[in-house]
Amino acid sequence: MSKEKRRATEEENEGLDEYCYCLTEKDAFDLNCCWPDDSGSSSPPKKARQPCESNDELMLNLGPDSSNQVSELSQNMISSNIGTLGEEPQDADYSYNIPSLSYEVESEILARFPRSEYWKLCFVNRRFLALVKSGELFKIRRDTGFKESSVFMLASGETSWWAFDSEFKSRMKLPIVPSDVCFHSGDKESLCAGTHLLVSGREIDGIVIWRYELAKNQWFKGPSMISPRCLFASATCGTSAFVAGGIGTSAKSEVYNTAEKYNSESGSWDPLPRMKRRRKLCAGCYMDNKFYVIGGRNEDGELTCGECFDVAKNNWELIPDMLKDDPVLTCHSPPLVAVVNNQLYSLEASSNQLKVYMKKTNTWKQLGQVPVRADFNRGWGVAFKSLGNELLVIGASSRSSYSSCSSNFMAIYTCCPDPDATDQQPWKLLDSGRNRLSHFIHNCSIMVA
Repeated sequence: MSKEKRRATEEENEGLDEYCYCLTEKDAFDLNCCWPDDSGSSSPPKKARQPCESNDELMLNLGPDSSNQVSELSQNMISSNIGTLGEEPQDADYSYNIPSLSYEVESEILARFPRSEYWKLCFVNRRFLALVKSGELFKIRRDTGFKESSVFMLASGETSWWAFDSEFKSRMKLPIVPSDVCFHSGDKESLCAGTHLLVSGREIDGIVIWRYELAKNQWFKGPSMISPRCLFASATCGTSAFVAGGIGTSAKSEVYNTAEKYNSESGSWDPLPRMKRRRKLCAGCYMDNKFYVIGGRNEDGELTCGECFDVAKNNWELIPDMLKDDPVLTCHSPPLVAVVNNQLYSLEASSNQLKVYMKKTNTWKQLGQVPVRADFNRGWGVAFKSLGNELLVIGASSRSSYSSCSSNFMAIYTCCPDPDATDQQPWKLLDSGRNRLSHFIHNCSIMVA
């Protein structure tokens, strides 16, 4: 390594010696909970080694498993920098022949690693530790369109949130939210924006928001909404999130028709125009570059209409009778909706029926039953989300082949929905009790980063 680069590395390492990355804390990241992959490799060791001092050890420290996960583009970038190594023995230590990569090339390569492997980078050297923590890798991923979906959920009986990869082959236990007993025991609502997970709930002093930042693996309080609320609709679009409707905490609080937009880049809320109707217990989604708010109720009773906020025009448009055919249940959950490939799908809680919204006719078409029991608790406790090009549903399985010993644990299914299909959708079982989490889901949000 050149003297100049070694000096720069030493400068970056200053101040990091006393910093203990929170992924190594037991309460924050349980390495033993990382499931083995299809190759049968075992879980990572509970005690991780200390970060290395030099970037020259990159290819040696990441190991063969991680190296195989580098994309073809990343491999080409490596080849263009290190040249031909010659006919060296496979078991020889010839790392001294490999020149250091530029920081820019290193960052481009590391950004293409699977996000579930980022914890390994924290133990390579202190520069990689700082790089992961800075969030720079996620900015590169966003700019290059290299993104992955993660599922964040809080199941009944759990004190910590869990984060799963899109195939539910690995999971990470998040740090416990440093809030009070009122927040932990009460109802909460969640949404994602960029690499932020926002959880809204009530503390002793009122409604608050706790923000989890993926890069730092840490919770932060705030920022609060302009009008703190609960029972609201929400939707995500890239680094932004939308909320609308809901109700305040005071005894005389009326149902809201206000809306707000959260920007994860600035960490702030901006007001939006008011909706056409006041509504709470409503559902939200993002489709056709519009924020949709569907159903809910207000002082006049149940609402079958929906409305959408056109981002370009900065106004709301009312959609009458959007849920006119849905049966009305007492004490039911907000509508269970998800958008896949710009198509809106709904899970009818009373019948476990999957339906697709026909935009041109303002009607719904049935696509068969889902393999979970949404009717158990009138839609409460079921997660129904979009996961890339698939629908994701989590809850108590309705299939007779589901093991009786696993009936108390969550079943996880996905499918690539076909809006033109006339028969049952091909649901795929991803998990049938292996994770040992309750089938009643308090909160679930999808992060794409």
